[in-house]
Amino acid sequence: MSFKEQYPLHVFRFRVDFYDSSDQSRSQGERMPICSGSFSECNGIEANMQPKSISEGGSNYGQQHRIGRTTFGTVILKRGVTTAPHMWQWFELVSQGAYAYRLDAEVTLLDIGAPGLEAPGIMTWVMRNALPTKFKAAEFNARGSEVGIEELHFVHEGLGQQR
Repeated sequence: MSFKEQYPLHVFRFRVDFYDSSDQSRSQGERMPICSGSFSECNGIEANMQPKSISEGGSNYGQQHRIGRTTFGTVILKRGVTTAPHMWQWFELVSQGAYAYRLDAEVTLLDIGAPGLEAPGIMTWVMRNALPTKFKAAEFNARGSEVGIEELHFVHEGLGQQR
């Protein structure tokens, strides 16, 4: 059973796929995700442009405004499930300092459709060169039905949108 055949999971509205960020894999069309998961919360998909104000000599009425540097927020995924430990392995690889292995991330908002059908994506956000910064496993509790990943945080270097 492939990962996408598991949908819809009614509480997990966000599918996250991580892909190799090398230019070679981007140009080959259909890419296979290195790791994937479903999450019930996703925060931090944001981009901010820093305005710069310039006072022009001889102009006494206001300032000229230009756009400065663009910064991106830390994406926080909460309460997730995955079928393999690849997200933890990616975090562990990066945290050991040998090589900062960057992946492209796609966060897809799912449309929960009819039972037994694959849930189509309503909107997909694409982030380039993602690096994991925090991994938190779910608490172990025999009385509860906890999920595998409590939180995954990652930073990235670019934001785009697909439909």
